[in-house]
Amino acid sequence: MSLEAARAADVLTQLSGETRLLALAELVRCGKNGASLGELSYRLDLPLPKVGDACARLVALGVAIGSGNGFYRARLEGLREAAAAVERSQPIAGLLADYPQLRGNFSHGRLTSMPPTLSDRYEVLGELLSRFLALDGLYDEDEINKRLAEVTDDVAAVRRMLVDTGWLERDRAGTTYGPGRSRL
Repeated sequence: MSLEAARAADVLTQLSGETRLLALAELVRCGKNGASLGELSYRLDLPLPKVGDACARLVALGVAIGSGNGFYRARLEGLREAAAAVERSQPIAGLLADYPQLRGNFSHGRLTSMPPTLSDRYEVLGELLSRFLALDGLYDEDEINKRLAEVTDDVAAVRRMLVDTGWLERDRAGTTYGPGRSRL
C-alpha cells in the first residue's frame, strides 16, 4: 500500500469514531462560519474536552480548520483528497486513464455497470480489462476469477463478456483461459 493510500485509509478510519464524525457533520452544518468548541459541545450534548479532542483530530486529519481561538470549520477538500487517493490506489486506475469514455462505469476503481452490448464502450471495456488481466499464457478459471475480483463484484458476467468479445479465449471444457485477440 502506498503512503498516500495509507494516509487516506487513516483518515477514513479516524472518521469512524462517533464523536469525530458527529463533530465533522455539525461543522459542515455550520457552514463557512464554523463553530466554537462551546457551541459544538452544546449542540452535540457532549463534554467540552471530548469535543475539543475530536476537533483537534479532525484538524490533524485535514478535514477541519482551527482558528487557534477555539473556532473550527469543516474542510471537505480533505475528504475529497482521501477519496481520490483511495481511487488512485486501485489496481485499474492507471489503465482507466486511457479510457475516459468508461469512467462512468467505474466507481473508486470498481466496475459498477456494464455498457450496453450494442455500445462501442462494450468493446472498449473488453480491451481495458484484457490489458488489466495482462495474460501471457493459460490460466485456470480460479486465477481469472481472482484477478477480475480486484475490479468487479460480478466476476462471471465480466469473464463471459471478455469471452464474447474475443479478448479472452476459453478451451472447450471451459476450465482454461488464455489471451484472445491482440491489442493494437
